[in-house]
Amino acid sequence: MSKNVEQLCVDTIRTLSIDAVQKANSGHPGMPMGMADAAFVLWSKFLKHNPNNPEWFNRDRFVLSAGHGSMLIYSLLHLHGYDVSLDELKNFRQLGSITPGHPEYGLTPGVETTTGPLGQGFATGVGMAIAEAHLAERFNQPEHILVDHFVYGIVSDGDLMEGVSHEAASLAGHLKLGKIVYLYDDNSITIDGGTDRSFSDNTLKRFKSYGWHVQEIDGHNRDAVESAIQEGKRIKDQPSIIACKTKIGYGSPSKEGTSGSHGAPLGEEEIKATKEAYGWNYDEPFTVPQEVKDHYSQFTRFGNEWEQEWKQAQEVYQSVHPEAFEEFSQCLNFTMPEEGLEAILPVFEEDAKGVATRKSSGKVLNALGTKLPFLVGGSADLHASNNTLMTDFAQFEAQNYAGRNLYYGIREHAMVAALNGMVLHGGIKPYGGTFLVFSDYCKPSIRIAALSHIAPVMVFTHDSIGLGEDGPTHQPIEHLAALRAIPNSIVLRPADANEVAYAWKVAIETKNSPVSLILTRQNIPTFARNEDNPASLVEKGAYILSKESGESPDVILIGTGSEVHLCMDAQAQLKEQNIDARVVSMPSWELFEKQDKEYKESVFPKDVTARISVEAGSTMGWQKWIGDNGIAIGIDHFGGSAPYQELMNEFGFTVENVVESAKKLV
Repeated sequence: MSKNVEQLCVDTIRTLSIDAVQKANSGHPGMPMGMADAAFVLWSKFLKHNPNNPEWFNRDRFVLSAGHGSMLIYSLLHLHGYDVSLDELKNFRQLGSITPGHPEYGLTPGVETTTGPLGQGFATGVGMAIAEAHLAERFNQPEHILVDHFVYGIVSDGDLMEGVSHEAASLAGHLKLGKIVYLYDDNSITIDGGTDRSFSDNTLKRFKSYGWHVQEIDGHNRDAVESAIQEGKRIKDQPSIIACKTKIGYGSPSKEGTSGSHGAPLGEEEIKATKEAYGWNYDEPFTVPQEVKDHYSQFTRFGNEWEQEWKQAQEVYQSVHPEAFEEFSQCLNFTMPEEGLEAILPVFEEDAKGVATRKSSGKVLNALGTKLPFLVGGSADLHASNNTLMTDFAQFEAQNYAGRNLYYGIREHAMVAALNGMVLHGGIKPYGGTFLVFSDYCKPSIRIAALSHIAPVMVFTHDSIGLGEDGPTHQPIEHLAALRAIPNSIVLRPADANEVAYAWKVAIETKNSPVSLILTRQNIPTFARNEDNPASLVEKGAYILSKESGESPDVILIGTGSEVHLCMDAQAQLKEQNIDARVVSMPSWELFEKQDKEYKESVFPKDVTARISVEAGSTMGWQKWIGDNGIAIGIDHFGGSAPYQELMNEFGFTVENVVESAKKLV
């Protein structure tokens, strides 16, 4: 390939990005202009991928963490032969296009993860590398390789300022994830101007202290970029970051090196001047010269050849290691056991004293772990409290990537972003754990998972004022409402050990939504079960746990989690006072919403307007279920530091309060 054609390819990436932003009258042209040289080298000379099959498993992953520069990846995808047409580039940032303002997984072929919130892509890529390392160590044999690819990325100054990237970088360095190679767009510009206004880190020293391999190069010198990537790939026991010194808005006579090219179109006159500076001899916007088309036309052939080689390697592996290949296939396809998940779930006997749902969750998790080879998980330094350790399996660490228990340290931000990366990579169903109050640190990544229609699992324990003496700093009040507010997210707060088992079943089987399990610290009763109230009804989101004695209830008591037993005891007392109550366990609003009208009516008859909700959290949102005439027993203020029984009594979570509230309504 001649240098002239190479330069023409780079300038085509730039001009497509410039033209699309200008046509949309919105976007970020400066970053694609500045990183076109480095991106060209990475995609043309290193990235192993198949435009004909973007989901080919052993492809290299590319993460554009600097998602504001989305036209860079859209231009690359179009040129390399992905199903991203020139018309879609012209439709950039328009309603219904597959080229939105920031990349979205599942919308655009070849986009590996949703990015835009800075730092998220950086941390998600770490999760991808964890998945690659885990599957490679478990299944690769000396002469037979199934999993062997890199995670490449482009990260920005903004990514490296956000806290989530610090957490993820520290974790990646500790784990010695050598398959990460990130190109750092070191242009020293953010929206407000020069980074020196707010950022004086010695970034390379910081990454050295994390345990990363670091290099610094001229990002516009393509030979230097190529050598640096080769060196980054050569280092096997350190993730690699390459600081590419670049000029934002490269080639723009008036806006190069300024924030003026960061987040706004260049304007017609500046575009004309910029293209003249490139020596661009084409008048029409969105021009792809024939020489450029000829260069990129070969990548579909390369991709087919790479994938075919991998398929052949699979066939050989299967013949030599049939049992290992069977397990590998189970991981890739998330194959469920022949007997079904329900047969694996522990069954808990009726018990008035009961058990904390965090503990029953641990038993369920360990039962599932022995049967589901793709289940991998961990906790943010809370295995003992969250009960998230699979006791039959080893720790995932630099000395043993085959381990299935991850230790994230106190890094909730990075943990959940890494879960997303593992899901996106494939071959792993990951879960993470922490206290519910720290879901505030997790929500940005849960939101990305929901937007991406992927299904990591979060185990949130210590779910209310019921954790007691740790006090208001650790007692979640508004957190359930906040999690429920995330679209396409499933929240489950099970009422006893058997509900926990089926909540885990939902979590394992869910494919398109993140799932949050909300679990208690304190013991709660295990209820009696029969054919009318099986715990499997958890999958419907709400069900009649204990039916009224007559044809229709006088009042409906609705509980979640640790407050359901209050409703059960209140039902018995109300019966003595000739008030016929129905008890509904409602572990998941979201699952109940999906049920048909007939089922919803069977649980909540429209003509029964006397309804009470009981939940040790914010009452926000409960009016939808209890109506204007209902009563929500909850807590809309912070808790206190005391034994949990005292707190429950103090704040009205008592059978007596439920009974008195019901009497007011009836």
